Amino acid sequence: MLHALRPLLELRIDVHHRPDDIAAELAALHRRLNTPGDTLHGIGALPALLPGLVFRYREADGEHYVYVEDPARGVLAGYTVFNRLIEVSRRADRHLRSPHSRYAPPYQGRGIASAVYEWALARGFCLVSGARQSTGAHALWRALARRHPCGYLDIRAKRIRYLGPQVTPATRDDLHTRMILLGRGWDLPRLRDEADVGDIAAKAAPTGR
Repeated sequence: MLHALRPLLELRIDVHHRPDDIAAELAALHRRLNTPGDTLHGIGALPALLPGLVFRYREADGEHYVYVEDPARGVLAGYTVFNRLIEVSRRADRHLRSPHSRYAPPYQGRGIASAVYEWALARGFCLVSGARQSTGAHALWRALARRHPCGYLDIRAKRIRYLGPQVTPATRDDLHTRMILLGRGWDLPRLRDEADVGDIAAKAAPTGR
């Protein structure tokens, strides 16, 4: 079985979002959520993942969106989208998603994105990191890797290779190297057989959490 790594090697951290840009985007999305006739209006809500917040969910073209509202303040706290990866095969595309989140500064560090990622992992999503991460995203992945099976992948030319539970600094810095968190019900053999991930048999599974 694939286990979490401790310590976890860092991936590239060089994504920064300006607070003003985030605020403008969230305000526009919140208006859409409350505008009759808009595709976002009236979308359903997930069971409460955290008290005091409403988690609205929609799926479109194989991508999954979770919008987090703070009804007491009448604002959109942020959102997470689980994107398809255009650089993988059709078989892998059925199971792998790359999450990206934006949350307003007052809602960062409150475990909201973590709760959304936990929901996705419990649903059986296998999550793959982006080529680059913000500081907050990297911290989130490190925390999740302490609770969920985690490893490294090389993704290029529609082919995915499993690199094992640890990689060298040079491999870590390669833009083709990604982290993967396995969702509920997944292990290395299933990743090989159903998600088209190669080289698994050649890499020994790590031991311990």
